[in-house]
Amino acid sequence: MEDMMKGFKKFFLVPLLAVSFSSLVSADDVVDTLKEVIKSYENGEYSMAVEDLNYVLQLIQQKKSKGLEAYLPEALPGWSAKKAQSVAAASAMFGGGISSSREYTKNDSRIKVEIITDSPLMQSMMGLFSNPMFATADGGKLERIHREKAIVKYDEEQKNGEITIIVAKRFLVKVEGRRVMVDDLKAYAKAIDFSKLKKLP
Repeated sequence: MEDMMKGFKKFFLVPLLAVSFSSLVSADDVVDTLKEVIKSYENGEYSMAVEDLNYVLQLIQQKKSKGLEAYLPEALPGWSAKKAQSVAAASAMFGGGISSSREYTKNDSRIKVEIITDSPLMQSMMGLFSNPMFATADGGKLERIHREKAIVKYDEEQKNGEITIIVAKRFLVKVEGRRVMVDDLKAYAKAIDFSKLKKLP
């Protein structure tokens, strides 16, 4: 039992603690909960330990999603920006993943920029980009924005559209707009610093 406990700490708890202590103070909920995980495990309360570990992972995801907000662009001239929103979705919701988004308005025009990472849906999206036939099947066009492959869809009549970009096989960037020009969508896509996004740990 003692050897099992040591192995548990070495291969699972220790990496989590390292991540936590690198950016959190001792009073952080993550650190406090990890202490409860060890206590529950030592007391044989395995269900409680698993529940607390899931909670810790959710907290870490929330902190990571907040970090994505820094890569959302500021409002372009003539536009107003709302406060950024971050979500760490459970696996049962939208396949899981971490996302941050921000909405921008100008008169009756609306644009939303969203950055998603750690999502199982990324693999299927990458399949679209690797096959031009699939990418353009529903009216999309393959283009490059800052040297990144992008699928651009735009309805000239409705003035609605979206741009989808995959960055470094890790991030899904979506720019969606209503009552906008396609150049507005491209301007917001170009306002994202993809080179810095690629360096995000």
